[in-house]
Amino acid sequence: MSTAERSTLAALRQRGHKLTPQRRAVLRAIAGSHDHVTPAELHRRVREEQPRIGLVTVYRTLELMAEMGLVCELNSGGHRSYLLRRPAAHHHHLICSACGRVVDFTGCDLGGLERRLSAETGFRMEGHLLEFRGRCPQCQGLK
Repeated sequence: MSTAERSTLAALRQRGHKLTPQRRAVLRAIAGSHDHVTPAELHRRVREEQPRIGLVTVYRTLELMAEMGLVCELNSGGHRSYLLRRPAAHHHHLICSACGRVVDFTGCDLGGLERRLSAETGFRMEGHLLEFRGRCPQCQGLK
């Protein structure tokens, strides 16, 4: 069991959520992925271990984990995908507008922009999301 998986289970337990076999299976499936994965793909993976699990259970588990900040939720073009948060979880996304591929990146320095926007608008910033859209090398025919 990975560190991210253990800490996610601990966070669920700490907040009083039941650690059902279905939730554990969803967590194992998402922890085993190093890319954003759709609920439908997670459902397919989890059914290998839990053949009777419903897609609704997968969605509910993901929504719970997203509300708790345990997974990164990406809404792109009407589709959702998720990635288990790992240490140094703050990241942003490059999204291919053709195939939907998601590449995470870190290292943005938006502190100055946040301070400027706060000063100009009076907003107290609580966080930010940053997404760039374009075409990945495969969709450009470069690879």
